[in-house]
This record gives sequence, structure tokens and C-alpha cells, in this order.
Amino acid sequence: MDLRDYIRILQRNWMVVLCATLIGLLAGGLTTVLVKPTYTSETQLFVAIQNSGTVQELQQGNTFSQARVQSYVKTATTPVVLQPAIDSLGLSLSSLELSERVSASADLNTVLISIAVSDASPVQAAALAQAVGDSLIRAVEKLESPKSGGTSPVSLSVITPASVPSSPSAPNTKLNILFGFLIGAAGGVGLALVRTTLDNRVRGEADLRLVTDSPLLGGIAFDNDATKKPLLTQAPHQSPRAEAFRQIRTNLQFANVSGTARTVLVTSSLPGEGKSTTAANIAIALAEAGQAVCLVDADLRRPMINEYLGLDRNAGLTTALVGAAPVNDLLQPWGDDHLYVLSSGQIPPNPSELLGSEAMKDLILELEQQFDIVIIDAPPLLPVTDAAVLSQHVGGVVVVVGSHKIKRQDLEKSIRALDMVEANLLGVILNRLPSKGPDAYTYSYYTNKEDNAESRNAKRYGKAGLRNKARIRNTGRDDSDERPAALFPASQVDQKS
Repeated sequence: MDLRDYIRILQRNWMVVLCATLIGLLAGGLTTVLVKPTYTSETQLFVAIQNSGTVQELQQGNTFSQARVQSYVKTATTPVVLQPAIDSLGLSLSSLELSERVSASADLNTVLISIAVSDASPVQAAALAQAVGDSLIRAVEKLESPKSGGTSPVSLSVITPASVPSSPSAPNTKLNILFGFLIGAAGGVGLALVRTTLDNRVRGEADLRLVTDSPLLGGIAFDNDATKKPLLTQAPHQSPRAEAFRQIRTNLQFANVSGTARTVLVTSSLPGEGKSTTAANIAIALAEAGQAVCLVDADLRRPMINEYLGLDRNAGLTTALVGAAPVNDLLQPWGDDHLYVLSSGQIPPNPSELLGSEAMKDLILELEQQFDIVIIDAPPLLPVTDAAVLSQHVGGVVVVVGSHKIKRQDLEKSIRALDMVEANLLGVILNRLPSKGPDAYTYSYYTNKEDNAESRNAKRYGKAGLRNKARIRNTGRDDSDERPAALFPASQVDQKS
């Protein structure tokens, strides 16, 4: 993966990273609140060598004291020093327990010893630090005294007395918050990487390219209103959804530039990916462009075209296939354009046999002679073999891929099934894409200002009055008394909406 892939992963999982970071910050804050405060007091000692004061003796004494300082640092945490300090303060502690709170150190090439003591009480921390420092002075004087008698050549003195700390040394609020942020952010990024590795759903074009190199005819953004108003004619003219289907119409024409695919089969891998609404809207978009279009509902297991368009399906494709009626008598016009619909008809017990029959092949040839293009809504590829069988009789196949719904291995099976029957895959349509984010396919080039103005005027004058005002402005003639033309299934569609 390159840098763009990692950026896409973070964009997809920004909520996971944010939540993990917030949890880390919360953990750092709770640590600060729940941990009991600890105070640290420090005292500093100076190590000197007693001599006559000549330059040579001073140099020798300095070298000697620096060599001995590290020994005194180690001695500060031994029972020889700690037990007298405990006894002097009358504490009920052992020298081992006190050694865990005491730390001694010395800077390199110096004769200074620093002793720090931590305790829950700031006063007791200062008292312990002072007591340990005084005890170390006495212990060194005793240890360095000659056996023959006399004074010790080494002298320790306090140069920085221990003081009562005004603020706790632990917990460190800023440090805890910083660590919580870093750990939370790192955990969120790691979780995002693991989640992306385990999640093999197709989310956008980048995931699609991992499966197939087939042309991407277009992407349709997810729209909450599409469940109630799935048709292209029910969306605003310049809405992203309407523009998406116009783009698909254009790309489909380029994919079929030779004109050999007079019949296009629209299918998907699994149910619920939006193939039926996509097929219906492609047919509507082609009809709006001035072509004579026939939309055939060949999903003989779960027909939906009649539900979306508000048509009767009692007589349709199956009626024509069994020879009960000619196909011309079964076509139903829809809308003001040259769009005719052949509904599914009665659901048969043998859909695969009917769709793969010679009668189906002859019906397609007959429709191709009457229409510029035939759009067929077929069942999904994986649950049944209907679409694979039917794909042998059509000029091209379009696969609808539901974003965030289908897994890559399922899409691979679908593409492989089409390859096995040598179907002509014209391209893929990504459906239910997010409108924003790394997987978005729409662009904010078109604005809805005109649609918003039209909507406001429609509320004020009514749709019929708005059309009449446009006629008066353009022609100077008032046609308010004329009855406007209505779409064929308008009443049925309005009832369903």
C-alpha cells in the first residue's frame, strides 16, 4: 500500500481513530484523578576532602572525592543509612520499604550527591529527605574514619536543605494526558488497519479495482429519499442522483459505441444492491434522451419493476413466452417519452428454463427490431443462474455493485460466472455510495439554487401555476384553462409515494 491507501484507510475509519483517541485521553485523565498524589523532596550534599590546601593536594583530593562519590550514592539506599533515619523520626517502616522511596544520584565529574524521597505527605517527604541526608553524612564519616583513630579525611555537608514541596510530583497531569493521547491515537490507527484488513467489502472504486478492471460506468450516491421516491423523474432535475444517471447513460453509450449491444442486461451479485431501480432509471434516462426504449422485467422470482412504475404485471413476459399473447399487446407505455415496459407476468415454476429458451431469444430479437435499445432487469447472479443463462442472448451486461453491502469474493464469483458464459460485460455501476468521504463519486459542480427557487415558487403558485407563468413569460399566452398532459402512471405513482 502507498501513502494514498493509508490516507484512505484513515478517512474511512476516522470515527474509530477519534473514539480510540478520546478513550486514551479519558484514561489519562482518570489516571490523574484516581492515582493518589505523591510528593518528592530533595536535598543536596557536597563531598570534600580535608587537606592542607596546597594545589597538588587539592587536585588529588578532587580526584579522590569524585571516585568515592558513586560509592556514597550506593550507600544512601542501604540499611546503614536508612535505619538510623527511620529511628530518628520514629517511623514504623523497614529499611527495605524506605529504600523504594529513596533515590540518590550524582552528576558526572562532580562531587554533588542528590537525595530525593517520595511520600504521600509533603511534610514527611521533606523530613525523610533531611533525615536520610544527615544519616549519610554520619555513615560516611564513620566508614571513612581511620582504624588507628583520628578524624575522617572525607567531609559531607548539606548545601541544599530539604524543603516541603508545594505541588505533587506524581501523577503528572500533562504527561498522563499526552501519553493517553498518543496511546489512544496509535491504538485507533492500529485498529483501523486491522479492521480494513479483515473487512473485504466493496466500499468504492479503489476496492472495485482490486476485483475487476471493467469500466466504471458511474456511481450513485446513497439518498434517503430514494427508498420512497426511487425514480429519476421524482428527483430534482439537477440533483446529484439525476446527474449520476445521466452520466451513466452517456458512459453506457460510449461503452456500446459500436452499437452491437442493442439489448443490455442489468444484474447484480446479490439481492438488495439496487439493480431494479438502476435498470428502471437507466431506461428513463435513455428515453429522455429521445431514444425508443423497452424495459423488460425478467426477474421472474422477485419482480419489482411494476411496483416502482405503478404498472400491472398480471400479463407480461411470461405471457409472451408461453405464447398466450403477442408481445406488442403486452407492452405498457410509461411517461411522455418513448418508453414501453414489459412487466414480468405471472411468476412461473421454471424461470431458468423460460429465460434460456428459444422463445426468449426470439422475443429479444423482436424487441430489438422495434426499439433503439432494450433494458432487461435480471435476477442476481449468485443465488440463481437466470442472469447467466439470459446473458447469452443479450448484447451486453451491466453489473450493479452495492457499496458497503457486497464482499469482494462475491463480486469475483459474479464476474467469473459471466466470464464462463462468455458474456459481454459493458461495465459496472457502483450504487449506494457515500456522498462524502474517500469513496464518494459525486462532485459538487451543479448547484441546487434553481431547484430551490423552483421549489419556493411552486409552493407559492402551485406547479400548474408555475408552468403557466413560464408560458406567459415566453409566449405571452395564458394556457391556464388547458389541461396539462399527465404521465401514464402518474396517479399510481403518486399513490405509492
